[in-house]
Amino acid sequence: MSTKVVIDPITRIEGHLRIEVEVTNGVVTDAKSAGTLFRGFEVLLVGKDPRDASYVTDRVCGVCAGSHNWASSLTLDDDFGAKTPDGGRLIRNLILGAMWLHDHPLQFYHLSALDYLDITAVLKYQGKDPNLLAVKDKVAALAGAGDLYPLAPYYKRDEYCVTDPDLVTTAVYHYLVALEMQAKAKKMAAVFGGKIPLQSSNVVGGVTIQPDLQKIGDYATLLKEIKPFIENVYLQDVLTFGTGPLLPLAQAGVGAGPGNYLAYGGFGMDAHGKTFFPRGVVTNTDLAHVASPDTAKIAEDVRYSWYQQADTGLNPARGKTDYDLDKPGAYSWIKAPRYQGLPMEVGPLARMLVMQPAGLMDIITRYKIKPGAVARHAARAFETVLLANQIEVWLAQLQEMVANGTVQIQDTAHWEPPDQATGNGLTEAPRGALGHWINIQGKKIAMYQLVVPSTWNLSPRDDKGRPGPVESALVGTPVPDTDNPLNVVRVVRSFDPCIACAVHLIEPDSNRIKEFKVGGSPW
Repeated sequence: MSTKVVIDPITRIEGHLRIEVEVTNGVVTDAKSAGTLFRGFEVLLVGKDPRDASYVTDRVCGVCAGSHNWASSLTLDDDFGAKTPDGGRLIRNLILGAMWLHDHPLQFYHLSALDYLDITAVLKYQGKDPNLLAVKDKVAALAGAGDLYPLAPYYKRDEYCVTDPDLVTTAVYHYLVALEMQAKAKKMAAVFGGKIPLQSSNVVGGVTIQPDLQKIGDYATLLKEIKPFIENVYLQDVLTFGTGPLLPLAQAGVGAGPGNYLAYGGFGMDAHGKTFFPRGVVTNTDLAHVASPDTAKIAEDVRYSWYQQADTGLNPARGKTDYDLDKPGAYSWIKAPRYQGLPMEVGPLARMLVMQPAGLMDIITRYKIKPGAVARHAARAFETVLLANQIEVWLAQLQEMVANGTVQIQDTAHWEPPDQATGNGLTEAPRGALGHWINIQGKKIAMYQLVVPSTWNLSPRDDKGRPGPVESALVGTPVPDTDNPLNVVRVVRSFDPCIACAVHLIEPDSNRIKEFKVGGSPW
């Protein structure tokens, strides 16, 4: 006999997500992922000046804002025929790179790690570290008041929760330090972005900020404070948990997706399209064969989405956003993008399996880690270290240009929109492959489509009934107690969902069987 469990909404993510699973004999046997928010950004862009797109899409989400601005600017570069000079390319990388340094530690410490910690273990800490003793005092005060929020999720602890007082107290201390690091990363991004979130520098053909040695010095100072935390604290914490108490989950591959991975490539390295994070497609977890992605092979199904069925199977270049609230069988505002008919996981794990850096692959091999929830956290932390190191290189290159007086930041010759054009901008957001598509007619936007990371990952079933990556990842997840579906949210949060980006009204018929409030916001 199966039991239906509904978690609505999933908390400690961005946006509105409902997860429904069927549990049989302690294991998830079926799952549905439902985005319950409609925003219509593609619709409201129609008729606007194309140059508005960067600023409008920047407001799709307060977390991924810069990524959408970047993808939109790349789209306009394509349509306008603009060639971003090296100075502009470097500054774009520095703005967005800083935002990644903010986003990835946040995802681990403040959105996911709490699912694996028994916070009450802090009360048993017997060490003498003054920082950890201060944490103990704070947690003791909260416990005495009967209010451990937001550190204690509203689930019972299970066999995978870490109970070692030293380890848990250290993790909670690093949770607090990570808040300070996030603030510094935001300041880094604001040095060249003007303000964060909703930066104002990145435009068609480059950027508007004129760099100088003072700005470069300010950025470098903040980077020197953040980089040791990323290398010596964040990465080490992820490895300590992943190769220690969470190793059974890692080796079992709990939360594995469909085994297909897509990366568009991110952070430009030159004027010829080379990217720091390489582009690639992996199918059936065959890491020996990484293909080059072809956007012509992308189609979005809407059989189970609240959009008109006549518009199903369209490539984003011809995509439509016409909703159908009364559609039989539909259960999500998220479309179902497929690549050559296959559901594709995107994000840090996809990027790292395409890139296959030696250090990470050695850890995966040595500890026999399988793709899944724990592997996603490891990939996210490892790529943050890689990016932080590369940011130092980009900053040095920009400094040399400024010192030599050779820096150029924008292709101003291609500022005016074309009368007619079609194009796209492909990049990597922290959460994965991000693409914008545009059609310009009469110098105005005639069509605009976004296919974002969480559209790929959180998609519902497609027209052939194949589940999306998260739906697939949940099947097989152990849930020994249906009143305590902690493993379900662990798997979902490992994808770092951003539903505000993925669906562009609230479905009134919740059809709830069980409802859980899971954790709380770090804000």
